[in-house]
This record gives sequence, C-alpha cells and structure tokens, in this order.
Amino acid sequence: MKLLLLLQSNQHLSVNQIAERFDISRRTVFRDLNFLQELNVPVTWDKDQGYGIMRGYTIPPLMFTARELATIMMGLSFVKSQVDATLANDAKDVELKIYNVLPGNLKEWMAALEKQTIVDPFLHFGLEKKEGGNWFAVSNAIAERKRMEFEYTPKSGGDSEQRIVEPYLLVFYRDHWNVIGFSHKRKSMRNFLLDRMENVKIRDDSFRLPDDIDAEGLIFHSDEPEYKIALEVSENEFTRLKANLLTNILKLKEFKPNLFRIEFSFDNLDYINQWLLQFADQVKVLKPKKLRDKRKELLQRMMDGQD
Repeated sequence: MKLLLLLQSNQHLSVNQIAERFDISRRTVFRDLNFLQELNVPVTWDKDQGYGIMRGYTIPPLMFTARELATIMMGLSFVKSQVDATLANDAKDVELKIYNVLPGNLKEWMAALEKQTIVDPFLHFGLEKKEGGNWFAVSNAIAERKRMEFEYTPKSGGDSEQRIVEPYLLVFYRDHWNVIGFSHKRKSMRNFLLDRMENVKIRDDSFRLPDDIDAEGLIFHSDEPEYKIALEVSENEFTRLKANLLTNILKLKEFKPNLFRIEFSFDNLDYINQWLLQFADQVKVLKPKKLRDKRKELLQRMMDGQD
C-alpha cells in the first residue's frame, strides 16, 4: 500500500495532504488509515503534525490486502501442483515466508485458503513429483541473456548428450515445463523438457535476443513436414480442445448450432491421433485420410487387446 510506504518514511501528514498526494478523497484516506489499524499497524495522530507511525515500529517489508494475498495464493497453488519437485518445494518456502510476516487475522485467512484451494486435482493427487532440470538456473539464463549448457536425455531414449543452448522462452504445457532456444548442436531452434535436463550450468558468454522475437511462432515451430488436419467438434468439447491444442487453429466455422469445423496444421499424426482419444465421439476426423486410417487402426488394436 502506497500510504504505508509513505508513512514508513517517518513523515507526518494531514488528511488533506495525503488526499492531495495520492489524488484521492478524504473518505478514502480515512478508510485506508482504518485498514492499516486493522492490520495492527500503530498509526498515530497529532493535531499539529497529522498522521504517522509510532517511532521504532518495524514494518514488515511487504503488506498485502486480502485480495492481493488471494492472488498470490492462487499462483502458489498452481506452482505447488507442478510435477517438478524442486519448483513445488520452492513455492512452499515462499508460502511459509509470507505466512510468517502476516498479522494474525490474515494468517488464519491464508491458512484456510491454502487448505481449500486445489489447482488441477489430477496433478495434485495423481502424479508423483519428479526431480530434474533446474528451473531457477534456466530463468536466470533467460533474464541475463546467458548461454547455458546441460546434459539432455531425448524422449526417444538412449544416452544423454551435452547441449549448449541460447534460451529464449520458458513455457509450461499441461504437466511439464519446456525451454525453447537456439541449439548450437542442431544449429536451429529446439524445445527441451526440463525434467530431461541434468547438470544445468549458466555459461559466461552472452547472446543477443532478436528484437522481433515471436513467442507464438517459437512455441508452434516445427521442422517436420506438416499435415492439414480438419475436424468436426461438438460444442460441448470445443472450448477444451481449443485450449489444449498444441498449435494454432487456421480455420474455424460453426457448421451447425452445436457443431464446429476447425482446421490446423500438425506434424505428428501418431501423437495427435492418440491425443484426440480423450474427446471420444465428440470429435470426428475429416482429413487427412492418413489420420482417419490411423484412427481406425488404433481403435482396432485397442479392441483386439480386450478378451
């Protein structure tokens, strides 16, 4: 709160002076002063000098309104739900530090909100936490424009390889974090999963981030040949599919009152085929024929596996 920071500077101000300083009404000034008193901040008043704070009182470095605290708790709940064990533990440490500097009434409020706020129950209850990567080192490398090196184990398996990367973006998708950057080994942009990165180190050499960096283009970039895919999607599942689709929708049309037709490009038909299973019969594949055939083959294999 700006008023708290102002009074913390050992100034004494009248209501009119405070109102003029922040361009607010006298009524708002009194409301804010009452709020500080509710937080157990010892606000003083002198008829000659005006309002101030008791000399010698140490104010915590951060003070939050209930709304600000709720916003922080929502963010921490999301981070604690992450599969990355280190990231989740760091969020718990932040939560504990905030809790320790809050006045009693907000401590109770925070504790109640923490217990009864669940972000993504499937991640919260169902997945085992993983060790791997180093989100803080990656974040530092991005912020400081430093190249980084690490050992990387590809999804296809095999031995880990040493990589040197210029990190551009840190991206979260569904249940994992990725870093997108320029790979010196491949001489092109690549995506790396943090939980497959080990021994992450920030190098001394810097790199220059392009002025016209296109985050959307980097996220959806692929070096593999792409297929034009067309789907019919029920209105019930359209929002969920659109929110989780790993690429941009190129064409969208409401075909019927409860049915949408969408088109997009994608490079991995096996992946998109399995991904579409979550929508069951609420999605119909129109093209390409190769994806329709793969869909039939996959469903047949699933049926053949049943006794």
